[in-house]
Amino acid sequence: MGVVDTAELAAIAVDRRVRRTFAFVDLCGFTDFTDDHGDEAAVHELQILRSIVREVTPLFGVRVEKWLGDGVMIVGVEADALVGAAMAIELRHTRQGHLPLRGGIAGGDVLLLEGDDYIGRAVNLASRLSDLAGPGELFACADGLELPEWVVASEREPVVVKGLHEPVRIVSLSPDNAYLRRMSRSRSAQALLAVLEGLTRPIRTWGAAG
Repeated sequence: MGVVDTAELAAIAVDRRVRRTFAFVDLCGFTDFTDDHGDEAAVHELQILRSIVREVTPLFGVRVEKWLGDGVMIVGVEADALVGAAMAIELRHTRQGHLPLRGGIAGGDVLLLEGDDYIGRAVNLASRLSDLAGPGELFACADGLELPEWVVASEREPVVVKGLHEPVRIVSLSPDNAYLRRMSRSRSAQALLAVLEGLTRPIRTWGAAG
């Protein structure tokens, strides 16, 4: 068997790159909440978050990559679907949980390691943006960002992210409530509102909305 040199390994690695978008979402103030209210109340908060994530993610065609204690890492092939899922999770959680959420989103080419782990700038950046976000905030890297029609982006000052040489252009994401109200008579928009508000599972025309 021949020896594979570094250049050949690099070529193989490049061939395994995939384009994905990532979101990191976690509970704000979870440690203090646990200290103040006890372990059982803390576990209940985690159960609320995980239940919402498990219900919302398949509706948007994205998946949970891993659970992170009081948070979650989500991955999607389509950027707008990933943004929609992260926003829906945050909005649902404001109605059901006691603690606010924060999140960070970034996308790009990454290495797929052993078929189930992602390595690359986009993963690290999404995690860092989540750390920078405040309670109730959802930050996203502006580069290559795609949004669903019902989500709006507000430009923020570029941020310095640990491990990156240049400041990163970011936006803060929020739902376009005016758009949702205008579209509320359509069945697809009603399905979306049902998901966001947690009133019921979406009606069958949900696919037309996404």
